[in-house]
Amino acid sequence: MLENIHDPHNVSAILRSCDSVGIPKVSLLYNVEKFPRIGKKSSASANKWVERDKFTNVDDCYSALRNEGYTIYATNCNPEAVDFYSIDLTKKVAIVVGNEHRGVSDEGIEMADKSIFIPMYGMVQSLNVSVATAVILYEVLRQRREKGLYENTALSPEEYKVILDGYLKK
Repeated sequence: MLENIHDPHNVSAILRSCDSVGIPKVSLLYNVEKFPRIGKKSSASANKWVERDKFTNVDDCYSALRNEGYTIYATNCNPEAVDFYSIDLTKKVAIVVGNEHRGVSDEGIEMADKSIFIPMYGMVQSLNVSVATAVILYEVLRQRREKGLYENTALSPEEYKVILDGYLKK
């Protein structure tokens, strides 16, 4: 889930990372910033393959995710946050990444099921939002591959056909 990410290059890089690990849909929460204009060249066409659900408030976004069975993890560096490597990312999880300058909103953090952070050992205590997202997504991929979750689809044959037909029309 992207919360008010304003740089189109960051949004494009995040969409490419999502597509690269097989994430078919992202949630977009834009209630402070405007969703940036995404060029076809900068998104490397991932914009075409990754569906987007748009929201204007945290409550509606989180309610929709929870109704679909997701546990919500907000990225931040507060004292209650846990190392994301300690989380089981093989279940239905939504990872919230925040604005490049403000991070995830206080409301987004408070309403999340848990706060997570990426451990850092140098002097700098943050990564670019698209890099941080890629780091987390590739841990999701690693954990899911280890459990064999990429070998078979969890979709019913009917759901699979609907998605495949949609992709073929693009």
